[in-house]
Amino acid sequence: MNADAQIPSPAERRLQAERSRTIVEETDRHAVALESILAILRSARLDDRAARTLAIDTAASALVDLRTATDEQRTALIEPVVGAFARLRSDLKPLVRFGDLDVQFVEPPANGRALPGDVAHAARAIVRHSVLALVDAGDAHRVRIQWDCDGLNLLIAIRDDGRGELAAHDDSLRPIAERVTALDGELKVDSTPGWGSAVEIVLPLDPPSEPETLFADLELSPREQEVLSLLATGLRNRDIADRLAISENTAKFHVSNLLRKSGSRSRAALIATVRQTTG
Repeated sequence: MNADAQIPSPAERRLQAERSRTIVEETDRHAVALESILAILRSARLDDRAARTLAIDTAASALVDLRTATDEQRTALIEPVVGAFARLRSDLKPLVRFGDLDVQFVEPPANGRALPGDVAHAARAIVRHSVLALVDAGDAHRVRIQWDCDGLNLLIAIRDDGRGELAAHDDSLRPIAERVTALDGELKVDSTPGWGSAVEIVLPLDPPSEPETLFADLELSPREQEVLSLLATGLRNRDIADRLAISENTAKFHVSNLLRKSGSRSRAALIATVRQTTG
């Protein structure tokens, strides 16, 4: 069988993309359930019996949700920005209810542009991770979460009243930075000692441009073009494999071919070249 025979059809690629989105969505729901249970068990406001009862109810509810038809509907490609924010509030409800943080929500504009599914999932995960980091740090009493939309980007602002020692390179923000990079976004952290920290994130609502010009004459296969596009967003081989429903070794093989065909000496050099070409 030749290599061309292994290239999936457009319909198969759409099914693979939907499958990947379903996996991401299910992982997202599992994370919410586990975070909720942890928040309940950590709460100093509940005795052992009450915490156990609430944790069991939360776990049972999560299992029921995973088996209902609504799970399929939640994998929609587009989410209204207000609906996506409402789901964020629902996801954070157990953390707010049983934690010691005063979480304030600033609603996005009702006429804001709808969010692509991957942006909505990432935005919720980014905010949840930030709030959990603040809970674990234990030095913040108030957190303000705001979403806005300028037509091209989702704008996320998270502010706290903690010690004001957070920096962009801190390990606690690494998962956030990776998600932002994967979506070709921007992350900014501004801290004032004794007054708190502010995390500002910009997530583009449109995918990055396809590599062109310099790579037009390299005779790349359709799969290599897909890998190149994802590589340009900063994704690792494992993430590329997940997006394309292929093995990590296959993704690594395609990246090696791209390095060879482009004459790039390193992965970073290839990414830089692609970004310069599309910039």
